[in-house]
Formats: sequence, C-alpha cells, structure tokens
Amino acid sequence: MGYREIYGAWQSDPERFWMDAAEAIDWDQKPTRALNDDKAPLYEWFTDGMVNTCWNAVDRHVEAGRGDQAAIIYDSPITHTKRAITYGELKDRVASLAGALRAKGVEKGDRVIIYMPMVPEALEAMLACARLGAVHSVVFGGFAANELAVRIDDCAPKCIIAASCGLEPGRVVHYKPLLDGAIEMASHKPDFCVIFQREQEVADLTPGRDVNWDDFQHGIAPADCVPVEGNHPAYILYTSGTTGQPKGVIRHTGGQLVALHWTMKNIYNVNPGEVFWAASDVGWVVGHSYICYAPLIAGNTTIVFEGKPVGTPDAGTFWRVISEHDVKSFFTAPTAFRAVKREDSAGDYVKKYDLAGLRAVYLAGERADPDTIQWAQDQLNVPVIDHWWQTETGWAIAANPLGIEELPVKLGSPSVPMPGYDVHILDEGGHEVPTGDMGAIAVKLPLPPGTLPNLWNAEERYLKSYLEHFPGYYETGDAGYKDEDGYLYIMARTDDVINVAGHRLSTGAMEEVLAGHPDVAECAVIGATDQLKGQLPLGFLCTNSGTDRTDNDIIEECVKLVREKIGPVAAFKHAVVVDRLPKTRSGKILRGTMVKIADSEEFKMPATIDDPAILDEIKTALGKIGYAKA
Repeated sequence: MGYREIYGAWQSDPERFWMDAAEAIDWDQKPTRALNDDKAPLYEWFTDGMVNTCWNAVDRHVEAGRGDQAAIIYDSPITHTKRAITYGELKDRVASLAGALRAKGVEKGDRVIIYMPMVPEALEAMLACARLGAVHSVVFGGFAANELAVRIDDCAPKCIIAASCGLEPGRVVHYKPLLDGAIEMASHKPDFCVIFQREQEVADLTPGRDVNWDDFQHGIAPADCVPVEGNHPAYILYTSGTTGQPKGVIRHTGGQLVALHWTMKNIYNVNPGEVFWAASDVGWVVGHSYICYAPLIAGNTTIVFEGKPVGTPDAGTFWRVISEHDVKSFFTAPTAFRAVKREDSAGDYVKKYDLAGLRAVYLAGERADPDTIQWAQDQLNVPVIDHWWQTETGWAIAANPLGIEELPVKLGSPSVPMPGYDVHILDEGGHEVPTGDMGAIAVKLPLPPGTLPNLWNAEERYLKSYLEHFPGYYETGDAGYKDEDGYLYIMARTDDVINVAGHRLSTGAMEEVLAGHPDVAECAVIGATDQLKGQLPLGFLCTNSGTDRTDNDIIEECVKLVREKIGPVAAFKHAVVVDRLPKTRSGKILRGTMVKIADSEEFKMPATIDDPAILDEIKTALGKIGYAKA
C-alpha cells in the first residue's frame, strides 16, 4: 500500500489502525481499546494496557536471540573514544542501575531528574527509570543552576542522576557545582544524587546525599521490568514557556511505544539490526524519541555522538561517523548542515568518505531552507527529507514516509501529514483558509498516540496554551499553508508572521530568498517595530567562509533579491552581516530575543542560549543601522 492508502486507512478507522500498530509491542496485558475519550478534550491511548518500555527497548531483543547485536555505539571525537554496547550488555547494565535505584527507594511513579552529557550512561539512566516505572525528566547537561532549580521544584524528584562534567571543544563544563547550586536554590530537595564520575573531572561528593554511580551498584540485585498502565507517564520534558516558566510536556508509555515503533520503518525506513543516527542531544525531544527510545524499541543500533558538526576536528565529522558505523538513516538539524556547508561549501570533506551505505537524511528542528537541502542532495546523492514536528508531538506531524513510499520532494515543504494528524490551516476566527493561503496550522483532535496528553501538574495551562484558541483543535503555534497536493509549508512561528502596512508576511519566505544568495551561509529575518508601517523586516546574514565580497555588496544584492522574489510589499531594506546567530543549544534561532534587542526592549536571557556573548554582537550590528538604541 502507498501513502494515500495508508493515510486513508487511518482516516476511515483510526481505532483499528492504532490497535493494529500496537501488535508490534510486547504487552503484559493487551489494551482492549486504542483511544480513551472519556475525558475529552483530554484524550489518552491504550489506557487499560499494561506494558514496560525497557522490556520493549532492551530485554525482548535479548530474549529473541539478538543479545550480541550492538544496541549503542558511543563515538566521542572530543575524548577520542569509540565503543559498542550490545543489547545483552545493555540489559545487564540497566537492570543493575535500576536495582540500585530501587534499593535506595525509587519506585513506580517517582520522578528522577537526569542531568548528563552525551554518554551511553545517559540512555542507561533513562532506561533504568523506565524499567522501574519511574518518571524521568532529562535536563540538558550544563543547564544553568537556576533553570535546573525551577525544574527540581516543578517535578519534585526523589533522585537526581548527574555526571561530574560535560565536554565542549577545548573546555570542561563543570556539572557538579551547577547541580549543587540548583539544589541549594530549590525548595524541594532530592533524597539522593547519583554521580557518574568522568575521568576528565572527578567531582567532590556531598556526604550523606551523593553516591558514586559504580559504587552504589555493588552487591545489589538487578531489577526486573515493572509493568505500568498505558497512560502512565514515561517522562516529563520541559520546553520553554512564553511566561518564562517552563512547560512540563508529558509522554504516556503505551502511546509512545506504539507511535515510535511505527515511525522507524514507515518514516525512517530502517530495519531491525541496521544503524540509525540522530545527531542531537538527550536533553531535547529528538534525543528522547530518536537517540534513546525509537531505535531501541525497533531493534536498531543507535549512535551516541559527543561532538559538533564542525571543529571536532573538522567539517567532515558527520561523514566519518556515517562511513565508519555504516549509518543507513541520518537525522540532524538544518543548522548543523548550514555550519558544515559554511566551512566546506565545495563538499571536499564529503569526498573523503565512503557513504555508500547511507540511504537518506532527515532534517528537523528549524525550517530547512531549499538552498541547504539542495546542497546536501548534491553532495550526498540521497534523498534529503525535511520533516516537521515538535517537543509536544514527540514524532513527525508531516514527513515524506520513505518506508511506505518515496513521495516527490517539494523544496521548502516537509511533505504531507502522517497518519494520526488531521492538519488544517485556519484564520483567526478558526475557519479553514483557501488552498495556498497562509494561516495558523492546527491539528484536529484527538492527537495520535505518542503526543502530549497534558502538561505536568498544569492542566489549565495545557488547555489554555494548546486547545483554547481553536476549540476542537491542537494549536501548533506555527503558520503556513497547504498546496493543491496536500503538501504542508511551515513558514514561521505564528509570532514570526509580521504585519507590514497591513500585509501579513512570512519571515520564513524572506529567509528562503536570502539563503539562496551564493555568499550567504545562514540567515534570519525578524520584524522590528516601525512607527509608520507597524513592522519592518530586518535581515541577519552569516557569509560563507572565504568569500571575497564586501558586506555592503552582499547586503545590496540580498535586498534586491527579496524585492524581486517577494515584491516591494515586503519593504525589505535593511540587513546586517554578523559572524553568527544567537541560538539555543538545539540549534533554534532566538528570533524573539533578536526582536526585543532591535526594539530596545528589556529581555530575559534565554535559558537555552548557546553563547550569551552573541547577543552583544547582534546589538552592536543593529546599532550601526539605527536599531537597538540604548
């Protein structure tokens, strides 16, 4: 069956579609129904099933005789380390850690915060929690102490599992002082902390509270898997909220297992035993869904990579990892490819490696501009697939499902909605807009399995943030349109659609034009306040390494390009060349913060910012063209 038939099968009988998909999971007690709509608009999936995530991700593969297959490959160009952990070894390690946690009082329903870098032990900690039915909350390693404290107070963990340090190119990030500071600030105090000591830095342990990762496991009986209800929370993942108070996205166990397993073959087109690599971090949703859970649930080999797309040691790192480990399907952020392209636009590093095993590349996290996709396709000679999803959904809303059917690629579009997602483009009043017109992207309820059913201890906020604006729909917060073939185009966050003299314009469309300039490696467009027109677009341009053109020439040509492609209505007159753009650690450009700087407004330093010093550079650049006045 092709995509249209499978999507149609879901539309005509969603209950049967998801019950069939649930057959791929080992249940301790099979669910009697897929959707539970008893408390609509709060929906749940597979509520009355009993199941364990760790069993499905680890033990069952060992039971099936595949214990010698690599489950995790750890590749750290920063520490010059490479090692594989088989499914059999992973089972023993996770059962041992879970047993030690249980011996210190961690039980089903308890929360555990995990604060770790990109090491296999981070996945082991997640799986050990899942084994016990404990609810983990992974916080990006190295997150500021006050932000960690907010999360400690919100989820009230019994225990925190942390590493002594993280590693960045050229520096050690001291995790333990940040952890100590956070616990001091927080009202809630964990019963104990488990510290994984890395050889690059051994942290001082606080007597009576901290235990050593290895020592506290000695002589303790390993733990078996604890079955939990289908609607038992697997984890809480905090995502930034507009109020500054983070939102704790919940993921239910049964729905996550069914949905993630379905995606590995149908979307990513990998078979059990093959190597899948998502170059992200465990602190982000991609790390939860596609470094830890989905590949292991589906019996793949997953890669834990501790490095950067450039600088560890060069712009060929991605291609080395793909070549050495025979990666079949690769997932990264467009911003990572833009960094590689900026350093190696001719693709000289690509040619150094044998990438014959690679079948496809997937991009998500930021809008994938057509220029970046075209570059990657030209260099790699495989499909480069943009797909679109969110922390809240946990898996793709729209994608090109290569495991079902390779649909024609339309540059600038993440292709078509996946089964489970009934996507609509609405105007402010909640009415469907005509094909090709831009509006708010909303998904008709219920959302499919694996998506957020609620926020942790914040049901009112959940309803207000996602369900109130368009009754009967989940509001994605993104704006875009559908074409006559049903392909989606995600043009901007709703907040990034700017109003220029009454015309609603997409900053994403302008970025697409700017990215097409041969000297532009990366760009961003924001709407700055203008007394006459309401808002005016401002462009930020990062140029390719080694370009010999002047900044003024490039700016002039970019202004002209936008005028030609979008028209005078865009009123695009100002752009600045900057060395880099302010981003979160997951690669999202902080456009909202840039708007506040341009408008000379006060702003809160974003907790997720990669490097705060960039904001001063942005302010200086804006000052030269009359913005960001003191």
